Amino acid sequence: MRNTLLIFLAMAAAPAAAVNVPAELPPPACSVIEPCRMVGKGRLRWWGFHVYDAALWAREGRWAADAPYVLDIIYARTITGAQLADTSIDEIRRLGIRDEARLARWGTQLRTVFPDVQSGSRLTGIYRPQRGMTFHSGTRVLGSIDDPELARRFFEIWLDPRTQTPELRAALLGGHGDPQ
Repeated sequence: MRNTLLIFLAMAAAPAAAVNVPAELPPPACSVIEPCRMVGKGRLRWWGFHVYDAALWAREGRWAADAPYVLDIIYARTITGAQLADTSIDEIRRLGIRDEARLARWGTQLRTVFPDVQSGSRLTGIYRPQRGMTFHSGTRVLGSIDDPELARRFFEIWLDPRTQTPELRAALLGGHGDPQ
């Protein structure tokens, strides 16, 4: 396994009460899922180190895999955009995609939108079913990827039942585990 897996993976997530995420999404992100409500929030730790806090937002606070939603992440560590992209591809591969040409293409697409982050950086990913995904940093649009399969696979890193971080998934889903 690559060292970049440290970015997204953890063996345990801290309780939601310890999570420091904003009470609101930036207006461009929230407008996609109005009325916009938080579903849940959680903290990713790796070997005791705080990596990021995350919150899942959906219309009326009810997440569905086939409806628009937003994943909002506040980083606690410095991570390069290339590391974010590579770790994402590693996790998508771990979840079952084996087409290396497709994974390479997806990695290139992710590298075009992911900036380097540092403690306090906020990245917001918007899932747009059958269309793709858009990323923001605050109110600034970082870019869109119009690939529905990549978008679905990317957000599965956190939301698929086979995630490496089941406690974080449960926290993001509001403690409900599998809502569907």
